[in-house]
Amino acid sequence: MPNTLQSPPQQVQNGVSDDLLITAHAAMIAGRHFNQQASNLAKQGYMGAYPSSLGQEACQVAAALALEPADWLFPTYRDSVAVMSRGIDLAEVLSPFHGSSHCGYAPTKTHTAPEATPLATHTAHAVGLAMAAKFAGDSTVALAMCGDGSTSEGDFHEALNLAAVFEAPVVFLVQNNGYAISTPVSRQMRAASIAAKGEGYGMPAYRVDGNDFEQVYPRLHEAVERARAGGGPTLIEAMTYRMGPHTTSDNPDRYRSREEVEQWRGRDPLTRIQHQMYQRLPNAKTHIENAILAAEKIASEARTSMMQLQMPDPQDLFAHVYANPPATLSAVAEEYAQQHAAQNGENA
Repeated sequence: MPNTLQSPPQQVQNGVSDDLLITAHAAMIAGRHFNQQASNLAKQGYMGAYPSSLGQEACQVAAALALEPADWLFPTYRDSVAVMSRGIDLAEVLSPFHGSSHCGYAPTKTHTAPEATPLATHTAHAVGLAMAAKFAGDSTVALAMCGDGSTSEGDFHEALNLAAVFEAPVVFLVQNNGYAISTPVSRQMRAASIAAKGEGYGMPAYRVDGNDFEQVYPRLHEAVERARAGGGPTLIEAMTYRMGPHTTSDNPDRYRSREEVEQWRGRDPLTRIQHQMYQRLPNAKTHIENAILAAEKIASEARTSMMQLQMPDPQDLFAHVYANPPATLSAVAEEYAQQHAAQNGENA
């Protein structure tokens, strides 16, 4: 993987330049191939369930591109493409899904928080870091990514209120993909939009087409730089769609129609950015072909790197729970160890 993605500084104020469009497309198609490879690894039993961001690549890459290296990204479990787009090692991105006891990478080194599995808890962490940066007088900005389901959690509302009151340099990117696992947005809230919730807490809030990089990136970049200049927080609701299952253990046919999926497939962010490239670049075909070749190599490297990870010890499930484990837990650990040994014997 290349180093942390950064947008050319001379293009900050004028939307998306040709160079930025090329960079974004390459990262988006790399993310698409990475998601597909990770999903395959999970289905083949090399990892636990994997939550793909298939169809949300424009949001993922725009979030990474909008930040400076010293800024902090606070991702969720579905934001692996944003994490890899910050230049983080592919094996480190995948290691939590492989059973690693930590987040895989060093947050303080990468300025990227662990991919949060509990909904919305990390939004308050992002506000705290942003407030600390403000008190210290530095220019760090925090960007918290979350989904529409997170906006139903109390942590989300506490984070927004705290950020607004203290004018923290933080940006909230809500990827509204229509479902909190299987619960549609219509069953989550009665507000006109998620963006309206930001306005209710006293911060600028916008709804954008999250499948169009040319729309989501400029708004994100504007919000980041506004926060850096002391303007306080912003909420951005990016309308997108999870074209795959919630995780590799999910069956989305149980709660949404295939016709709905096909309608959204027509708004595929990769198709759209490629169409924009053909409109703007005389050598678009070459750029696209090169990006596909690079993405295939990245996906292959991800698989190789993951396969080289050491298998976790199942007994770690019972470690670091009690200083003095009770007899009941020790008995369960022993029973599990015997079952695991027997299973390994059968598979030998």
